[in-house]
Amino acid sequence: MPRKKTSVWFRGLNLFASLTGIRPKKKAVVRKTATVKTTRAPATKRAGPARGPRPSSTRTMGRWTRSFHSAPPLAGKLVNHLAYALYLPSAATSQAAMPLVVMLHGCKQTAESFAAGTRICRLAERAGFAVLLPEQAKAAHAHRCWNWHEPPAQSEAPAVASLVVSIVAEHGFDHERVYLAGISAGAGLAAVLGVHYPALFAAVGLHSGPVFGAAHSTFTAMHVMRGGSREDPLHLIETSVDVARYPGMPAIIVHGELDAVVAKRNAEQLSIEFARLNRLIDAEGALRVGERRTYSRDAADYVDYLKAGRLVVRVCIVRGLGHAWSGGDPREAFHSGKGPEATAMMWNFFRHQRRVATHPV
Repeated sequence: MPRKKTSVWFRGLNLFASLTGIRPKKKAVVRKTATVKTTRAPATKRAGPARGPRPSSTRTMGRWTRSFHSAPPLAGKLVNHLAYALYLPSAATSQAAMPLVVMLHGCKQTAESFAAGTRICRLAERAGFAVLLPEQAKAAHAHRCWNWHEPPAQSEAPAVASLVVSIVAEHGFDHERVYLAGISAGAGLAAVLGVHYPALFAAVGLHSGPVFGAAHSTFTAMHVMRGGSREDPLHLIETSVDVARYPGMPAIIVHGELDAVVAKRNAEQLSIEFARLNRLIDAEGALRVGERRTYSRDAADYVDYLKAGRLVVRVCIVRGLGHAWSGGDPREAFHSGKGPEATAMMWNFFRHQRRVATHPV
C-alpha cells in the first residue's frame, strides 16, 4: 500500500530540521500584557499581544510586553518605527530605581529567540532588573542584522538610543544603571552606541562582536569580521572620539576561540580600544594606570584591566566555542551550552558599574 503524501512530507521536514538545526515553529503563546503609556515624544505605542520567550527555557513569571517605538525620523526615512520587547520581573514591587539591561540580538534572531537563548529573563527574575530587547525589522535587513558598519547617524543607533531614553523615563528605571549587551551584529551596534552615547550606558557587553570603527560598508564589514582590522585599533579610537574628554565605558568582551564568522582577533582589538577609552593604556598601547592580569579558568582564557582594584575591562576567550553565546540554551540558534554562562558573567560585571551623570538622561 503506497505511503500517504502527508507522512512523506513530514518525514522530509523532520530530516531537514535535523540537518539544519531549525525546528518547525510552534504556535505562539499569547499572554496578557501591560499597556505601555506614552507621556512625551518620541512616542512609544502599544502593538498588540505579546508572544514572549518559550516558557520551558525561561521559567519566569514576570511581564513580557511587545510594542514598538516611534523614533525621530532619519534622512529619507520619515517613519522610523523600532519594535521591541520589555521584560519586567515579577518580584519587583516598584520599577523605580530598577536597573535596565538592553540586549541587541544578532542576525537571524528575534527578541524572543535571543531572550530564550541567553536565559536573560530568568536571571532578571532572580536579580531584579528589567530587560529591553530592541528588534531589527526584516524591512531594514532581510536577516534582521543591525547595520553596525554604517555611519552612526545612518545606522539604528539613534533609534535604539531614543528607545532607551523613552523607556527609562516612562518606567522610572535607574538612569545610572543602564547596561547594554549584544552578540555578533548586535555587539557591533552595541559598540557604536557605547562609544557615541556614553551618557546613556554604565557598561557594555560585547559577545562575538567586530572591532569598532574599521568597517564602513558591507564589503569592508565582511573583511573585518573574517580577520579584524588592518588599522591600528588605537588609531581607530583616537579618530572617533576625544579620549581625553571621554567619560569612559567599562566593557566585558566574550568571544569563541573557534569563531569562524567573526575571528577572535576582533575581540583582542576591541580590548585595546576599550582599554584606551577608559584611559588604562596610552596612545602607544603601554599600560598607563592600574594593572593587567591574565589567567585561565573554566575552559576560558581571561585578560583583566583593573584600576584602583576595580575591574574596568575584561576579555574572555572561550576555548572550543564557535560563533555562539557561551553557556546559553543550545536549542536556540547561535547559542551553545559550552563555556561559562556569558549572561551571568555580564551581569556580575554590570552590577558593579554605575554611570554618574550630572542630570538624569
